[in-house]
Parts: sequence; structure tokens; C-alpha cells
Amino acid sequence: MIGLISATAAGAVARDRLAAAWPDRTRVYDGPVGDAVRRAFAECEQLVCFLATGAVVRLVAPLLDGKTADPGVVCVDEGGRYAVSLLGGHAGGANDLAREVGAVLGAEPVVTTATDAVGIAGLDTLGLPVEGAVAAVSRALLDGEPVALRAEVAWPLPPLPVAEDGPYAIRVTDRAVEPAEREVLLRPPTLVVGVGASKGAPAEEVLGLIEETLREAGLSPRSVAELATVDAKAEEPGIVEAAARLGVPLVTYGAEELARVEVPNPSDAPLAAVGTPSVAEAAALLGGGELLVPKRKSSARPAMATCAVVRRPGRGRLAVVGLGPGARDLLTPRARAELERASVLVGLDQYVDQIRDLLRPGTRILESGLGAEEERARTAVAEAREGRAVALIGSGDAGVYAMASPALAEASDDIDVVGVPGVTAALAAGAILGAPLGHDHVSISLSDLHTPWEVIERRVRAAAEADIVVTFYNPRSRGRDWQLPKALAILAGHRAPATPVGVVRNASRPDESSRLTTLGALDPATVDMMTVVTVGNTATREIAGRMVTPRGYRWQEEPR
Repeated sequence: MIGLISATAAGAVARDRLAAAWPDRTRVYDGPVGDAVRRAFAECEQLVCFLATGAVVRLVAPLLDGKTADPGVVCVDEGGRYAVSLLGGHAGGANDLAREVGAVLGAEPVVTTATDAVGIAGLDTLGLPVEGAVAAVSRALLDGEPVALRAEVAWPLPPLPVAEDGPYAIRVTDRAVEPAEREVLLRPPTLVVGVGASKGAPAEEVLGLIEETLREAGLSPRSVAELATVDAKAEEPGIVEAAARLGVPLVTYGAEELARVEVPNPSDAPLAAVGTPSVAEAAALLGGGELLVPKRKSSARPAMATCAVVRRPGRGRLAVVGLGPGARDLLTPRARAELERASVLVGLDQYVDQIRDLLRPGTRILESGLGAEEERARTAVAEAREGRAVALIGSGDAGVYAMASPALAEASDDIDVVGVPGVTAALAAGAILGAPLGHDHVSISLSDLHTPWEVIERRVRAAAEADIVVTFYNPRSRGRDWQLPKALAILAGHRAPATPVGVVRNASRPDESSRLTTLGALDPATVDMMTVVTVGNTATREIAGRMVTPRGYRWQEEPR
């Protein structure tokens, strides 16, 4: 919950705007400001104070306990101009909250955390348990000192400006080791503990077995991702409580599913009890991975619990990101976040140049020229399969005549894939022209590099016969100059010469140009590969210099 506190009428106006935007996330604290801050500080995870920063500093100073316990605090001036991350920038989430508040109120977020200021991912913001010399290693990263990354297990981390060796180190490990003096340990959730238990098994026995097993195997309980068992034990109190005390989810599987898993130590007892020859080993192994600890029983007599431990490899992550038509303000916040998250960026060189300044220090860039689409798709998937966080970029929307389809055709279910939509060239051109896509429309590429012309022609003819608005991508190049006249002739067989046509070149870019013409007047020689051509249907009109395709609303047909 986010506590909202204000002292004046002006502050209350901004406070109430935020409360209206986030009704389920916020709580307004009224009354004397000092009392309100004290109550909110004790009851909320975060605070937004519509007060001067100096006043908030004096109010919260006596309440501070430590960076891991204090709520995040954001200050907003009474004019709503700035949202200042004051306390708990990373641990309390105040940096992100300041950006969110800024987006709602139109305020400028002010974040002074050193790593955020220079674009380096904070070691305590990676979503992983962290131990060791966080401050010292973070300072070394900021100062450009060599920091080695030692990944004992693969995990898709964001980019970090690391070296092969150095006096400081970041170690990614699930082993139960202590950090060295200048070392940070990151604990990825790689371990799955399969658990079996007799009816009524005490939680102390289940938990004790798990902790003893991890300790003897030299594994960290902070890297346990989940407990796994059979559906029949989903509500077994001892297992449920053990998962709760470890702070991990309990995942269950059907007996038939577990029975199909090959295990080294099957048994008749669980087969008779729950219908599978293995619970602990099979449940741990079902998602794949390496069996680190085979099934073992608790030391109680009689033993009422069993467990096994599997290390699952970190799944690589492939984000297919659409950059939009070129203008920076048409790059979506989600796309920007994925660019910052990726440790490897794969893309066409000219697209990489568009967003190079947005990449975090340490991002590895794999760029190539025109015609290397297959190579880029395979490279991005291969990098993700190595357990890395990868962004594969394309202009417009990466799923429209871009890199998503070849990449996903190459990818299998051994990596996570995220699609980030972007503003397409057709949409950008449509917004410039007016509303040409107000009714049914289709986009057709006239490039026959990958698609036979016979197929393209059949699609153009179908759109012409169906009276659908058509946007032509890749309409004309120096070596391919006859396809556009041919496509326009097909449309002219079904539409009048006066049909509006919009021509937009370099939509949303500094040298953008656009014009309205007609199907009969369009000169194909004025079109190139940087142009999008939109041909209206029989209902499309030019109204006040804009291209408009009516939707056909009944009220538009009624007499006024």
C-alpha cells in the first residue's frame, strides 16, 4: 500500500489525482502531518508526500530503521513539477515509484541514486538475493574499476560493465559459500526440491530434511525456487508449512505425469499410496535439469518424509522488440525497458544506431547489415539458449515484416520469448494522413525477395475485389520498379481513378514528407523503399485535406 500525505490545498489536489489514478494501491492519510507520516511509515510499503523535501526529512528521520526495512519515500512539490525519490530508492522501490508518479502527474522524476544516474543496473535491483560487498562492488562499477563476473550457473542478467578478471567480483552461484571481501554473491533460483511425505508428517521433519540435505550438498537455501510434489499431497500440512517457511511456492503434479518420469530410485510404496513409483525425484525432475541429490529419507523413525534436489538451468530470455517508425517519442516505455534489461542486443546496424544511447553500459551489441535476417534470428536464439537476456530489435512492430517470425521459427520451448509491440509504419503513416484505416484494411509487401510475385499479385487482387483499404510496404526500389504499377493497375480495375491515395515517406522522422493524391494521378516513380503507400477503398474520401475512410456508423447517415 502507498500512503499519501499532504499539508495544503494545492498538495491535496495532486494527492487526490494520484489517489483517483491508483484507487487500489493508495491510502490517504489525513490529520496533522506529523501524525499522518508516522502512521503511514508504520503501515505502508511506500509513501508519497506532497511536501517540501526538507520537511519530509525532518519528519521521517526519527523513524528510520534501515534500508532493508524502511519504506520507499517520494516527495512531490505542491506545484506537481517534480517527484523526488528521497528514501529507499532501490530497496524501497522509490526510484520506480518516482517515475510512476511522474507519469501520472506530469511531473519530472528526480532520481539521484548513483547507478541509476549513469545507467548501471543496481546489484540490489536484479530481483535476486544478494550478499556481500554490495556497496564496494557497486562503487567499483561506477568508478570503472575491473569487476569480474563469475557465473557458476547461467542466468539472464541485465548488462553489467564487467571484465574477465579484477580485484572485485560478482559471483552468480547457488552454492552455500561465503562472499570474499570484495565480492558480491547473486543467488539465482535454480534449485527445485522434490518432496514426498506420509500423511501427517510434521513440518519440522519435512523442513529439517530439506535444510539438512541442502547443507550437506553445499547448496544455498536462498536459491530454492520451489518445492514440488504430487497432487495428492497438495494440502499436506507439513509440506505446505515447509514451503511457507522457506518462502517458496509449492508446485504439484498429477500422479500419471510423475509416473512417466524416469528416476534412479523408483519404489513400490509411493506407487501403492499415490499412483506413481516416485514422488520426490520425479517431481523435482519433471521440469528438466540435473539431479544433484537423489532421493533421501528423513532420519526420524519411521521416516515420514523424502526429498530430492535438482538444478534447473537458467532459461534464457529473448525479447523481440519493435522500435516504432523512428521517432524517439514513439518508442514505447516497454520497449525502452527491454533495451535496458538485455545484456545482448541483436539487430540491423541502422536500427542499432537509433537506440544505441539507450543501452546500459556493458551491453554486448551484435549488429549486421541488410540481408542478414536469418543470421540475426539464429544469433539471437543461440545467445538466449546460453542463458542470456537478449533483445532482438526491428523497426515498427517486430512482428510485421520484421524479425519476430524468423526468430520464433528458430526458437523452441527451451527459452522464454517476450514480444514487445511497436508502432508500425502503416499506423504512423495513417496518423499523418488522417484516418485512412478507419475501416477494414490490409498491409501487403510488394517485395518479391522472399515471396513469389504470383502470391503477392493474388493477395492484391483479393484485396481489390473485397474493397479493402491497402497499405503497400516496400513499394519500389531501384532494381524493382514494376511491381507498384502492376499492383495499382489491379486496384484500378475495381476503384475509380479519383480514389484517394496517401504517400508518406520517412514517417515520424525529421525528413518526413507526405502528400495526398489519387489512384489515377499517382506517379510510381516518386515512390521509394522509405515510402508507405495507402490506397483507399470506394468509401474513402479527402475531407479538409485529410484522408478519411468512414466506419459506416448509422448516426453518420442520419439527417442533421
